[in-house]
Amino acid sequence: MRYSKEHKQETHDRIVRRASVKLREKGAHGIGVADLMKDAGLTHGGFYAHFASREALVIEAFSYAMDRSTERWRKLAEDLPPEQRLAVLVDGYLSAGHRDDPGRGCAVPALGAEIARESPKTRKAFAAKLDQMIDMIATEYVGSSPKAARKRAIATLATLMGTVVLARIAGSGELSDDILAAGRAAALADVGAAPPKRPARAGATKPKKTAVKAAARTAAHD
Repeated sequence: MRYSKEHKQETHDRIVRRASVKLREKGAHGIGVADLMKDAGLTHGGFYAHFASREALVIEAFSYAMDRSTERWRKLAEDLPPEQRLAVLVDGYLSAGHRDDPGRGCAVPALGAEIARESPKTRKAFAAKLDQMIDMIATEYVGSSPKAARKRAIATLATLMGTVVLARIAGSGELSDDILAAGRAAALADVGAAPPKRPARAGATKPKKTAVKAAARTAAHD
């Protein structure tokens, strides 16, 4: 049976979505092509109708995951006042929920160490997405020059990633919670250097705390 181009694209996208979750859960080499296809509800034999190689699927899957993270952060920024954005992003990223659910979390702490050992092509694709994340975070440092904002964004992302990796290593107990708390404090240590809060406009209302908490919960998750 021949399928339409639309059907083939939908199937391709489904494989990528499911693979992005499984790769973050199991690691780049923790699950085989047969299992990835089975998880997407397809047979192993159909793999090469969609991808030239396993590497091609890995690149698409983690690119999808990183694009999702960046897009969530952008939407988060649109829904919050400038002075709250970075803190909410950090709280969501360094949360117990993100720590305990790598399959739906950021691809950087989940796959970064493995990708560093992959082919130059894979590392280049990962680095390009990483660069986009850095640029997005840099926009939150409004009071800094572009160069300084980028440096601060790199340091922030490195702190976030390292904290999640250490917290996952420690499990879900007191030590892990302490690591998350220390990471939050470090990531926000220089927030005081950011521009002062703008005075509220006449008739303006502050965002409800429940809305801020909800935003934090979704900051790092699909």
